[in-house]
Amino acid sequence: MIRNLSKLERQKRIKEYISKDPFLSDKKLAELFNFSVQTIRLDRLEMGIPEMRKRIVQVAKNTPSTDKVKSLKKEEIIGELIDIELGKNGIAILKTTKDMAFGRTGIIRSHYIFSLADSLAISIIDTEVALTGIARLSYKKPVYAGETLVAKARVARNRGNKYLVSVHVKSDQKEVFTGKLVIFSVNDKVKKEKA
Repeated sequence: MIRNLSKLERQKRIKEYISKDPFLSDKKLAELFNFSVQTIRLDRLEMGIPEMRKRIVQVAKNTPSTDKVKSLKKEEIIGELIDIELGKNGIAILKTTKDMAFGRTGIIRSHYIFSLADSLAISIIDTEVALTGIARLSYKKPVYAGETLVAKARVARNRGNKYLVSVHVKSDQKEVFTGKLVIFSVNDKVKKEKA
């Protein structure tokens, strides 16, 4: 926590933090700097830095990541791919809506969260055909309609055609889902035999 900073120094540090991680919310910044959310919001507005959701959209518009993906078509990816390094890692976001939620509670149905994680995991595999073989999942807390999910995936291990992919999904900097998925790369020879 950083408390004894002048306003200018605080604003400079806020700008640095946001440039390193555009997904930082005002609430998270307030916790880091030990100031109120309103103070952080005013600082951000004074500096002309948009709110987190707008920053995420800007990052998405400036990153045509779906062009790199080999294993899925653009329309098969759940959410919006923000960044990808094939064979290594990726980031995707999903803005949840009422039609994804249970009507009575407003809680997002789990298959939407899994689909975000699964399509991101498949997307980062550097192959034409990739399939999820095994999934170990943990839902940490409910997600409500209107929340924006940020998923980060990385290849933890690779042996032959098997990839262990670790996926973490957060909403407002709080983890809502984790998964370890074993993704199998299906080689071209198998594809041609089945055709």
